[in-house]
Amino acid sequence: MKQKGLALYPGSFDPFTYGHQDILERACELFDHVEVTIARNSEKHGFFPTEERKRLVEACTKHLKNVSVAVFEGLLVDHATSRGAIALVRGLRQVSDFDYEFRMAFANRRLAPEVETVFLMTSEEHALISASIVREIHRYGGDISSFVPPVVQEAMTAR
Repeated sequence: MKQKGLALYPGSFDPFTYGHQDILERACELFDHVEVTIARNSEKHGFFPTEERKRLVEACTKHLKNVSVAVFEGLLVDHATSRGAIALVRGLRQVSDFDYEFRMAFANRRLAPEVETVFLMTSEEHALISASIVREIHRYGGDISSFVPPVVQEAMTAR
């Protein structure tokens, strides 16, 4: 049953992978609207600048009618409440992800009890994909085509 309202799917998405897309597509079935919320961290320099990540996520999600992409800086729950979000969507790949996500969910609940955290397990074929692994494979000239959408692969190759 689809929930009325906005859910945020936060992350760095550096780069956006098929694992991210899998979680997002399933979140779109659960909520009226899902905002991919890209964190801007002025102290961190990612593979892609924030605005390019936003452009790439928009290109990868144009087939999804109930998705938007936004960039924010600061506390995620502050952004969520300012947008009127009812939920934060978090993807879980492995048991090791759960410890961190569990602690973050409790902290977020304490700060904004009206915003629920929803965990979605990634599909089995994407369980080992992470943005850091994709960056590492790319750095050494490996084939990343099975991990990222073509537009992301092209952008990574161009860098």
